[in-house]
Amino acid sequence: MASAAAILVLVVGMLTACGTRDSTKSGEQSAAELAAAAVDAYTYAYPLVTMEYTRRALTNVASPDGSRAPQGQFARKREYPDAGFRAVTAPNADTLYTTAWFDVAKEPWIVSVPDMGDRYYLLPMLDGWTNVFASPGSRTTGTKAQTFAITGPGWKGSLPAGVTEYKSATDMVWLLGRLYCTGTPEDYAAVHALQDQITAVPLSSYGKPYTPAPGTVDPSIDMKTAVRDQVNALDGASYFKLFADLLATNPPSPDDAPILAQLGKLGIVPGQDFNAAKLDPAVTEAIADAPKPAQSRIMAWAKDGVSAGDNSYRDGWLFTTKTGRYGTNYRQRAYITAIGLGANLPQDAIYPASQGQSPTQTYSGANKYVMHFDKGQMPPVKAFWSLTMYDADYFFVANPLNRYTLSQRNPLKENADGSVDLYIQADSPGADKESNWLPAPKDRFILMLRMYWPTENPPSLLDGSWKVPAVEQTSA
Repeated sequence: MASAAAILVLVVGMLTACGTRDSTKSGEQSAAELAAAAVDAYTYAYPLVTMEYTRRALTNVASPDGSRAPQGQFARKREYPDAGFRAVTAPNADTLYTTAWFDVAKEPWIVSVPDMGDRYYLLPMLDGWTNVFASPGSRTTGTKAQTFAITGPGWKGSLPAGVTEYKSATDMVWLLGRLYCTGTPEDYAAVHALQDQITAVPLSSYGKPYTPAPGTVDPSIDMKTAVRDQVNALDGASYFKLFADLLATNPPSPDDAPILAQLGKLGIVPGQDFNAAKLDPAVTEAIADAPKPAQSRIMAWAKDGVSAGDNSYRDGWLFTTKTGRYGTNYRQRAYITAIGLGANLPQDAIYPASQGQSPTQTYSGANKYVMHFDKGQMPPVKAFWSLTMYDADYFFVANPLNRYTLSQRNPLKENADGSVDLYIQADSPGADKESNWLPAPKDRFILMLRMYWPTENPPSLLDGSWKVPAVEQTSA
């Protein structure tokens, strides 16, 4: 039986297909209207296309290698990412990733998790549109052993006793697990043992001996260029062709009906092939011209989102509590995809980011900065916090200490009054301050403050009763 979403897509597809033939050939749509529709459609499609490119890059291996694994198998990161890591923007250097991609079109996948003891962890799962549809872990389900099933949008059936069901709205699923680790050899070993006990099997093999098949390697897939750069380099026709193909197994939400009508004007109909060459020349031109203005519009959401009330800005820090589930806020969804694909629900993590001391300034390694925390005012979290250094493209910065973050696991030196100063600059502030030094590049950089499991009672960033301190330039 077809799902409600599938029925909606079919109905809207029939209506918009008819509308496309009438409007695009009769010239009823002005060039400006078509251009705007193409930019909106590009923005709407951006997460799904990016997820597909990410899936390709992270599963294009014969066997797991730490960062990548064949679909249906876990990639278990054994140490923190370094400055050469380019698979995902804004990577995390506080947890060891344990990730897997699943195709739940044919049957569910069963994931088994061991008893984590007092180890903080979370296993959020994203559908093809980057919505977090479930987030088992310390905050939500506790740390005891558990087993759950990831089921697809069209699956109906029974699961073994004791297995919790998490239903995805799409056949594409990314489980982006994180286990907190201090980074010491002893803690690495302890986390590795837990990672190895997180396993997945298809439902048909549950309770039976199971050996996953080797993966296949497609040499045509670019494994060197950052995914975001690959997506942004696609011409309009190729971009929308891939998007149309992905819609077949990653159906839109019923709430997306209005944007589906716009897609129909461009010849993009869920369940139908897309061929830009067969469209009216005006539509073809709008599609060809869409990528660059759409990309600019997505990135402009850093500012526009503040005016819209979806993002908050104070003392140079931009953050949002609207991540993980986006509804019809397509610019927010696309923006988060661009700068931090895989973002969690705000109850699990908030990511204040800062590109400069004000909207008109940017940080530069030519200057020196200090971030001051008054006594007792360190980031209020139940799990952990960290301040991460990124270059202008949201990747780690190479430095002599191989230090990409400062966090509660660092032996931070307090001032005489109990306050804490973090030194953010390209060169060492001196041996006596080096414990509190976050190395910066010589040129532009971006800061991100990760707050995992933020407190919900004051002081809290969630309700505004705690605020991120400003980063001040200093001459010292």
